[in-house]
Amino acid sequence: MKFISWNVNGLRSVLKKNFLEFLDTEAPDVLCLQEIKCSPDDIEQLWPRHYTTWWNCARRKGYSGTAIFSKIRPLKVIPHMGMAEHDEEGRVLAAEFNDFFLVNVYAPNSKRDLSRLGYRQKWDADFLGYLKELERKKPVIFCGDLNVAHTELDLANPRANIHNHGFTAEERAGFGAFVDAGFVDTFREFEKGGGQYTWWSVFSGARSRNVGWRLDYFLISKQLRARLKTAFIRQEVAGSDHCPLGIELEAAA
Repeated sequence: MKFISWNVNGLRSVLKKNFLEFLDTEAPDVLCLQEIKCSPDDIEQLWPRHYTTWWNCARRKGYSGTAIFSKIRPLKVIPHMGMAEHDEEGRVLAAEFNDFFLVNVYAPNSKRDLSRLGYRQKWDADFLGYLKELERKKPVIFCGDLNVAHTELDLANPRANIHNHGFTAEERAGFGAFVDAGFVDTFREFEKGGGQYTWWSVFSGARSRNVGWRLDYFLISKQLRARLKTAFIRQEVAGSDHCPLGIELEAAA
């Protein structure tokens, strides 16, 4: 079973580029999108018939938002964490399948001036609590743009960014709490080195020079580790300032 995640930084924008071609070529069973910046009503597009789509749109127009495209119909789709302070920006969309929950997430950015760092810390803690509550019922896969580089291997210039948003000690600790709680960073199960990123600034030719950050992840409950076949990053796929990433799981025994 193949899962793909992609922060498209505007679904309407990437539709004018390579989105449908990518979808046809990659052919995931489940696709999770972040920062869609639109609702279904904003798009005049017929999706490939083998996918059903679900959306969680931000209350503010043209901002944030998540969507799931799936060939397999979930048992249930859950928009929001059920916490009013977090549920107006379309950041979480969960789907329950027979043997796991899939959670699509677009974590809040702490902002360049760190004015939202306190909120981000609260969000990290509440999101972890939400994941652990789901995990009491069945294992969890969560993926998306977590807006943090976890370790120095996860960005090209760690020393220059040590106090910058996306690499503060507080944000890195928030990610570390997911790992400490038993969730597995799937990409690091296969790739121990640096130089593999999922986001690049649009300035100074950062992408062509591969001066990037790994901000996008797939994490899984440790119960699913034995089924994990591979994890990968599609750095060659353009269309957004982020690139797609994915995992493949063996079918349940």
